[in-house]
Amino acid sequence: MSQQTNDKNEEFFFGDGNFYSDDTQREVQNSAKDESLAEHKVENEPPKTAKNFKNAFIFNIFEWLDVVVASVIVVVILFTFVFRLVAIDGNSMNNTLFDGERVIITNMFYTPKRGDVVVISRNTENSSVAGTYEEPIIKRVIATEGDTVDIDFEKGIVYVNNEALKEDYIKEPTYRKADVKFPLVVKENCVFVLGDNRNDSKDSRTSDIGDNGQVNVKYILGHAVLRIFPLNKFGGID
Repeated sequence: MSQQTNDKNEEFFFGDGNFYSDDTQREVQNSAKDESLAEHKVENEPPKTAKNFKNAFIFNIFEWLDVVVASVIVVVILFTFVFRLVAIDGNSMNNTLFDGERVIITNMFYTPKRGDVVVISRNTENSSVAGTYEEPIIKRVIATEGDTVDIDFEKGIVYVNNEALKEDYIKEPTYRKADVKFPLVVKENCVFVLGDNRNDSKDSRTSDIGDNGQVNVKYILGHAVLRIFPLNKFGGID
C-alpha cells in the first residue's frame, strides 16, 4: 500500500484501486462496523415473523377462552333464572307434544292465561299422595281464577263461562270422567288444566291434582314456549 500526503488531508490507497481521505476512511470503517453489528443482531434474534405468529396465536387462544367463558356464564344465568329445558314424559299432551320431545319453558314475568301449555310441579305440597314426590306434569290451561268450567261428557264438549271451547289441539273429544264435580268456579290464584289427549290424561278432572283439581299458580314451573327436539319440529308451541 502506498501513501501520499498533502497540506490538508492524508490519502490512503487501498487494494480496490481507489484513494480515500482519512475522513472517508473513518466513514467506511464505521459503516462496515455498523453492518457487522446489525448482521450479528439479526443472527441472534428469532425471526420476527415466527415471534409475531407465536404472540398472535397466544392472544387468539386467550381471546377464544374469554368468549367461551363468557358464553357459558350467560347460558348458566339464562337457564337458571329465565329458561329451563324439560323432557316430555308420556302421551297426555298428544297430538301437541309427544313422549321424548324437549321443550323450553320460562316463568319470567309470567301470568297464566287460557290456552297456555304449562309445566306443573308435583312436589310434597302438591302431590296426589301427601308427603310424596312425583314428576312434574305438562298440561294446557283451560280456565283461570273466577272462570266457571263445565264439561258435557256425553258430547265431549268443554265449556268456560257457558261458552263451548273450540279445541283444534285435542286428540279426541272429552269423554272421560273422574271424581271432580262440574260445574265449578276456579278459585283465586288457581288454574284449571287438561291434557290435550283428553281420554288418556290425569288432570284437573281428578282431585289428586292440586286442590280438588285446581292448581295454585305458585306450582307452575313455567310456560312452554319452544320445542327444540326433534329438530324437524323445532318451533313455537300452540
